Amino acid sequence: MKLLYFILSLFVFTSSSSFGASQDCDYANSNIGYVKSQTKKALSMKDLQMTRFYTFKALTALEKSKKQIEDCGCEYATDSTVENIEYLKNATRATSLAGTRILLNKALKFSVESLEAIANHHEHDSIYGSDNLIMNVDNSEAPTTMAFLDNVKIRKKIDASLAKYKNSLDKVINTVDCAKARDFAQNIYENCEQELLDPNLSESKKYYNLKTKEITETALERLGSCGRK
Repeated sequence: MKLLYFILSLFVFTSSSSFGASQDCDYANSNIGYVKSQTKKALSMKDLQMTRFYTFKALTALEKSKKQIEDCGCEYATDSTVENIEYLKNATRATSLAGTRILLNKALKFSVESLEAIANHHEHDSIYGSDNLIMNVDNSEAPTTMAFLDNVKIRKKIDASLAKYKNSLDKVINTVDCAKARDFAQNIYENCEQELLDPNLSESKKYYNLKTKEITETALERLGSCGRK
């Protein structure tokens, strides 16, 4: 019986650890993507004040995302984030547009590197060594098992809700003027981005916003360039 419980606990522990790390990486990926977009906006500005405005948005978002990036467990992404923050900070202090752009291009490079590192995270060494795994599997894992199962139930409910959202969004795309449909979807997408930057967001709300963002992003791709200014 003890052996059976050990095997079950080991399965749930490894599943929940892997599942959690993967989800954390999805959250981190979303936030870094937002930082990248704000950095690119800063680079597109021809006025120093507006460049600083978007630089601050990128910096603030990255500062808020540090824990999620760390929770992902990708050291490469974490290291790139540290460098990225420093370049963004320096960019806010630069006194010329040319100097700011040099620093922003460096910051953009680290955003890209972080995204690539997370995308290839499965190829890196696991953050859970085998010895560490065995040492941590005992009777104290029972609450973790229940929490994992509860989390799965919650996500299934969210997925069912989002299936309805996807159908509604499809109807909007198929029946509403393209430009209006794009504005509608874009507002939802940007709201999800902002929500995901909140470091105190509950796990269920993070999951809901991430999946809503993914569905909406697919819809925006279907809409193409219509309505863009």
